[in-house]
Parts: sequence; structure tokens; C-alpha cells
Amino acid sequence: MAHSLNLAEETKKILESLGVSSSRYNNGDLTVVSPINGEIIANVVQSSATQTKETIEKAVKAFQTWRKVPAPRRGEFVRLLGEELRKFKNELGRLVSLEVGKIISEGLGEVQEMIDICDFAVGLSRQLYGLTMGSERSNHRLQEQWHPIGTVGVITAFNFPVAVWSWNSALAFVCGDSIIWKPSEKSPLTALAVQSIIERVIKQFGEASTDLAQLIIGDYTIGDTLVNDPRVDVISATGSTAMGRIVGQNVAKRFGRSILELGGNNAAIVTPSADLELALRAIAFGAIGTAGQRCTTLRRLIVHTSIYDSLISSLKKVYSSIKIGNPLEDGVLVGPLIDEKSFNNMENALKAAKKIGGVVYGGGRYIDEALQNAFYVHPALVEMPSQIGPMIEETFAPILYVIKYDNFDEAIALQNNVPQGLSSAIFTTDMREADHFLSALGSDCGIANVNMGSSGAEIGGAFGGEKQTGGGRESGSDAWKAYMRRQTNAINYGYEMPLAQGVKFDIQAH
Repeated sequence: MAHSLNLAEETKKILESLGVSSSRYNNGDLTVVSPINGEIIANVVQSSATQTKETIEKAVKAFQTWRKVPAPRRGEFVRLLGEELRKFKNELGRLVSLEVGKIISEGLGEVQEMIDICDFAVGLSRQLYGLTMGSERSNHRLQEQWHPIGTVGVITAFNFPVAVWSWNSALAFVCGDSIIWKPSEKSPLTALAVQSIIERVIKQFGEASTDLAQLIIGDYTIGDTLVNDPRVDVISATGSTAMGRIVGQNVAKRFGRSILELGGNNAAIVTPSADLELALRAIAFGAIGTAGQRCTTLRRLIVHTSIYDSLISSLKKVYSSIKIGNPLEDGVLVGPLIDEKSFNNMENALKAAKKIGGVVYGGGRYIDEALQNAFYVHPALVEMPSQIGPMIEETFAPILYVIKYDNFDEAIALQNNVPQGLSSAIFTTDMREADHFLSALGSDCGIANVNMGSSGAEIGGAFGGEKQTGGGRESGSDAWKAYMRRQTNAINYGYEMPLAQGVKFDIQAH
């Protein structure tokens, strides 16, 4: 199968089945290359700065109408979106694989995340709760309520080309906001497909402006236009820490609101009491899955000295048996890196690790004659003398650095002593160790897992991290509050005018 690939033709058929006009992906100036075999699969038309500004204006007007629709009706809109995604799960999931190189099950899993967050948001549409507080003034009531905030700009990365849009958009829609989506220039086709789906849903629903959900395509200059426009009330940006610094500062300059999901340098601690078979499976998926191109990828492994040799020996056996290759084929677990730049970054990180005493197992380019124009790699396991050099940084590739620890406090310190703070894990059957890890004295990450890996977050929990991960939260729990504005109300239902804090201000009324 790998020797008779015609990905451009397959991509065209899928886009047609999803209702995407050929004018959107033919004869444009943005070349889309499949990382599976380096084949050009489309040429997408990019948005201009002028078009982007016009899009923002349309989104602002769409918000004016959408905010008037009752929240449960907005939930019905998202329910219809979820149903449409169910119909086209296989097609959209395969398109994810074609465009960004995920194995088929991960492509399908990403669309399932979209469906799941739609289900979550439907229920949320009847639960946008405020609070009622006790007032210190007699005959007064104090409450808070939540209102739609406006237009939300969503900037997504290539590694989750559709799921992250849905985390933001499903919530924003039920909160009463309009959406402008700027996908990665490496994955515009899946965005075009989703845009086609939601345009049909808007038409079917009939109570929303056709401009409620819009798409702009281009490089960072188009993103800059979106980020710097004061009419865009919230910017949700997923990507590198370097990108987040620019976005966060520019949005802050205009007093806008940003939701930042940035770098992750995630660790797992393996204690002497750990179930090593369970840990081995979780470590392998966390470190190797998606070819290491997840923000929650396991990048550091902190192992107790007493079990180190046994665990590392088992890990090497797993690494040697992993099937690498065309992600469209059955049994393949590791597909390609997204491009040559990612490959070079991996090579440079491994060279840097070797220079400071790291011992590398695996790594290097995986060669298949039919896939020679793409960038496949052997996952790398690197035994490090200490937590230094590239181990402190995030390399978006399947590199797992391993170090030893002797006491539990040392392990926690190693886990926390990096600039990033997204996800973390511990493998232990000691209840005290598990609770310590989850306490204020334990992991400093936004996600902390016990007896499971660092990746594979569910939509029901708020997703995001601390430190250079940006502090943003998306998806479940009360992440919806980021897409609304809070208003505090004080209501005087009496006939007197008492002031708070016992202030006296008597005047003579005539």
C-alpha cells in the first residue's frame, strides 16, 4: 500500500465529500505538503490583511445577533454540530492523518474529541451559573452573572489541527460569542473541512448569522492582524512559548484577554512501588505517540535507582519493536515528523545531549524508499547524567530523557525544575507518595496524573498549564468562564440607602 500512494487524489476526494469547494484549495499560494511522503496535496488560497480586517468586522456584527439567542438554543446549535461531526468522523479523521501524519486511530480520536466537547457544551448551555452572595447591607441582594464577551480569535497548531478549535469554539458558541479561526499554515485543509461542516450547520440552524464562525488562512502576519485588533475580545493561542510571548504581550497592550496553551516539558516519576508493566505501557504511549508531537508528550522520565536498570532494559525492548512508517497502514504506531525543520531540531537536541554525557539509544532517520521525501525517525531514549542542556527545553520530537533519583523529595524537585508546567505523572502504589505528588508540595503543573501517562487528557477537565505553558485553560470544568464577562450586581429592594462598610453620607433632600 505504501508503494502506490496518491495522497493528493485521496485528499481531493475527501474534501469533496465534506463539501469543500475546489476553489479553496486549488491554485492558491500556500502549498500543503503531506508529511507522510512529502507529496504536495493542495495549494490553498490565503487571506490578505484587508480580508482579515473585513472578517473581524463581520464577526463583530454576528456577535451582536448571536448574544441575543438564549443559551439553551445556542446549545442546540452545538448539538447539531456534534451530529454533523459524527456523520463525517471517518472522513475528517483520515484527512487529519493525511495532512499532519497521525496514525489512523489518533486521527479518528481527534474527531471524537470534537464530538465529546460538543456534548459537554450542550449540557453547559443550561449551566452558565452565577452566584448569589450575602450582602452586609439590609434589604440588599448581591449577585454575579455572566454575559457573552464578544468575538474570540482561535489560533491553533498543526499537531491537533481540529480538536483544539472545538475545545474553544464549542464553549464560545454556547457562551454567546462569535469565532474567527486562524489554523496553522501547515494544516489548513482540515480547517477548510471543518469550516464547510459548520457552515452547513449554521444554515440548518437558521438563527445565526452566516458570519458566526469564520476562517482566515495564512502565516504569522495574518495572525498578527488578528491578535492586534481591539475588536477581538479574546485570543486563544496554542503553540510554542516563543509565539505565546508575542501574542500575550500584544494582547495585553490593548487590554484584551488571552488564553495561552504553550510549551510542555512533561515528566513522569517512577517509584520503587510502581506497577512496572502498567508504567511501561503508559510511558511508551506518552513518549512515542504522535511521533512525540504533542504538547503533553512525555519528555522526561525520573526513575528510582532501585528499579532503573530493569525499567530501562524493558523500555529499550519496546523501542526496538515499535513499528514505524506510513501512518495509514495497520499496525504502525509512529508516523512522520511534520517537516524537515522538526527533524533537524531532533538531531540537534540529540547531538547536544551526547556532548554533555547523554547516552542515546535509538534516534536517527528511518528510511523507507517509498517515503524518502518525508521525515520519519526512530524514537530516542537518552540516559542523562543530570537534568541539564536540552533536557530543560521542549523538542517537539520523540525524545525521552531518563535520569535517576534516590529520594522522593529529589524526584519532585527534578519534576518541577524546568520552565514549563503543563503535564506530569507519577507511578506508585504508595498512597502517601501519590497524595504528596498531588498536593501543594508536589507537582507544579496544570495536569498531574497518578498511574497513567502525561498525555491523553479528557475533555471534562480544564486543560492547560503554568509557568511558560502560559496559564490558560480550555475544554472542561469551568474553562467556559474565559469566554464570558463577569458582572457583579447589587440590588436594593428596600426604602433606605445604607452604605457598605458603615460609611455615613447624610444629605438634606429638598
